[in-house]
Amino acid sequence: MAILLREDKEGIATLTLNRPNSGNSLSHELVQALQSAWDEIDGDESVRVVVLAASGRFFCTGHDLNESIAAMEDPPSKLAANRECSKMMQSMLRLSKPIIAKVHGVATAAGCQLMATCDLALASTEAR
Repeated sequence: MAILLREDKEGIATLTLNRPNSGNSLSHELVQALQSAWDEIDGDESVRVVVLAASGRFFCTGHDLNESIAAMEDPPSKLAANRECSKMMQSMLRLSKPIIAKVHGVATAAGCQLMATCDLALASTEAR
């Protein structure tokens, strides 16, 4: 199962976080997939806007704590992971297309940061 889905339609690229069993938490793999998507979309002239959505009950519950706890035993790897996530968020800010967060559930910790890094957030009445 892909952890990040992409659907392009009529100039809109919809990226869907697809780790519903973990609350769409930001694993290293998901951060890397998002970085690749931003890089691809930035050079794609057919895309005019990006919608960032999520599958399951939650929008994004932050960093994957299972990976974070394991990384505490290896400070250089924890630092590298934090830098990788920071780079991904900076790529969002520099993206040549606007990003709209489509928030339908909980967005906490780095998930709230992910939403706030978007140019606009559209939240349902179920968003928290």
